[in-house]
Amino acid sequence: MAVYAVGDIQGCFDELVKLLDLINFNPEVDQVWLAGDLVNRGPKSAEVLRLAMAHPKSIKVVLGNHDLHLLANASGVVQHHHKMDTMESVLDAYDCQELINWLRHQPLFYYDAALNFSMVHAGLPPDWTITEACEKAKEVEAVLQSDNWQSFFNHMYGNQPKRWSDELVGWDRLRYITNCFTRLRYCHEDGGLALKFKGSPTDKPTKQTAWFEMPDRLTKKDRIVFGHWSTLGTGRYGNVFSLDSGAVWGEQLTAVRLDETPHEWFVVDADPAGLPHAKNK
Repeated sequence: MAVYAVGDIQGCFDELVKLLDLINFNPEVDQVWLAGDLVNRGPKSAEVLRLAMAHPKSIKVVLGNHDLHLLANASGVVQHHHKMDTMESVLDAYDCQELINWLRHQPLFYYDAALNFSMVHAGLPPDWTITEACEKAKEVEAVLQSDNWQSFFNHMYGNQPKRWSDELVGWDRLRYITNCFTRLRYCHEDGGLALKFKGSPTDKPTKQTAWFEMPDRLTKKDRIVFGHWSTLGTGRYGNVFSLDSGAVWGEQLTAVRLDETPHEWFVVDADPAGLPHAKNK
């Protein structure tokens, strides 16, 4: 069995199909992990979701910020539209309710004990272990999968609180957890979340550090794949693997093989002509 992790797709279904062909993906024996942001900004979000739905045993998914943004709009409670959003392929689809129901039942964090790899869309704060990350993810997942899931999106948006505490409760606790898994790039020196700057480490503000370079990070010895950070690009940083190569911006879609070393990387070029926002990077 081969296991591959794929970076942010964001509705770039044609590029995903090409990448799966390139790695000779066989859903009967292989696995593909999708590191969040399956939807939005690209043209074929519904097709991406349908493909993942069709292979529940061989395609593993974590939710990203764009996936939650879609759920927020589908909830009918929160509507934060961005001029570059392209969620209509899901919201206007004949099987919209099925797609939304499937999406909100996906995890925020995935850990494979046998492979000794974890997957998250964005990052982890320095003071969580893998076990703690699994536990925290389940707290948000329980709300998203409940009958009252829509209420979550009245409280999801925002940058506070910045620091984790076991004393956090209610929506503040869930918002912090969600921000870590789906939005985190940098931390302040004290370990607090620095969520405003989205650029590359070469341009980062002083006294901010990439989450995976925090000196006292408790997951430093754990192998983690993540997406979310197209301005960082792809690469390996110690035991973490960055996968977002900007497919939706007309660049590339990337996969890395996890079950063999040395880890082999695969890329397909995106077609800017089919991506409405490629020129707006």
